[in-house]
Amino acid sequence: MPIRKMQDVDLAGKTVVIREDLNVPMKDGAVSNDKRIRAALPTINLALEQGAGVIVLSHLGRPTEGQFEEQFSLKPVAARLGELLGRPVTLAPTFAEAKAAPGAVTLLENVRFLKGEKKNDPDLAARLAGLGEVYVMDAFGAAHRAHASTEGAVRAAKKACAGPLLQAELEAFGKVLDNPARPLVAIIGGSKVSSKLGLLENLLNTVDVLMVGGGIANTFLAAAGYMVGKSLCEEDLVPEAKKIMEQAKTLNKEFPLPVDVVTAEDLAPGQRASAHAVGDVPPDQMILDIGPETVAAYEKLLAKAATVVWNGPVGAFETDPFGQGTKALANFLAGGKAFVVVGGGDSVAAVEKYGLADKMGYISTGGGASLELLEGKILPAVAALEAVS
Repeated sequence: MPIRKMQDVDLAGKTVVIREDLNVPMKDGAVSNDKRIRAALPTINLALEQGAGVIVLSHLGRPTEGQFEEQFSLKPVAARLGELLGRPVTLAPTFAEAKAAPGAVTLLENVRFLKGEKKNDPDLAARLAGLGEVYVMDAFGAAHRAHASTEGAVRAAKKACAGPLLQAELEAFGKVLDNPARPLVAIIGGSKVSSKLGLLENLLNTVDVLMVGGGIANTFLAAAGYMVGKSLCEEDLVPEAKKIMEQAKTLNKEFPLPVDVVTAEDLAPGQRASAHAVGDVPPDQMILDIGPETVAAYEKLLAKAATVVWNGPVGAFETDPFGQGTKALANFLAGGKAFVVVGGGDSVAAVEKYGLADKMGYISTGGGASLELLEGKILPAVAALEAVS
């Protein structure tokens, strides 16, 4: 069902409330990574260009609901947002101060300080929606939460619509899930199968090739009968891993496993690493990356892809020397012709670490939300927008 777009709403002279995801990392009381703030700028500027007053809403961290906690204040976010916009941004500690004349920008203090936010309290939702004439949901990173500011306020607003960032996210994942150019390949990494069981099962119904890496691959290697030494492996999920591999065979989908891996005694910087065939993993070592033969095999499959979705690194890339597999695949995709959607915080961090973010088709701003979309779930905020459009 189509949703109303912000670009199709008359905002002139109105107060526009925009729910963004400005949940950014902080260090020593300042914003240490402003990527999410920068991602919100086009939406805020669109409202300002039309002569609207803007009230921005966001959460930060996980404070105790109903209490003010200085460490979770949005004061540093307001300062950085003002710098990026080139105009002052007022931080409103309370509802009474949450006002914005045409051309002005106000940031309401952390919505998770408000009692009832997480429980989607209807009275709080109505108060948030009532701050303006138009309510813009643009926080993709929080769209999987049915909270007062993400779902309830959309339903309670006089007029609600989706902002450009949320639209772009849905469009990118639509290219993967709805009618993708094929072959469609998924690379699923990360540490645990348990966190991505639903994702793997749903993707098998959609993709042509499903690749695994990271700790997830270890559980599948164990399910295939290989010894994985001291590696992270969810033994209790080996039966589930076997079922997924059988499902892939039944659906005639390619499900390649690593053929060689990089191991070391511990996950620590400067470790002595060595590559082994998957049947020769030393019992006193850990699998920490895919090996060069696996990289070559995966690249051969990726060379045929028209669409790629990547969620999770294929090795412990944060620690040298265990990022070579992730770096190699990132470079290969950056130089390829496939439309690549990168979702999930760790895989996005990896692509950014290697300076390749601008060479991918789309970099998602939402980890949990992107995961739920790929699992085939309907995001509560999107469902609310569909209902009121």
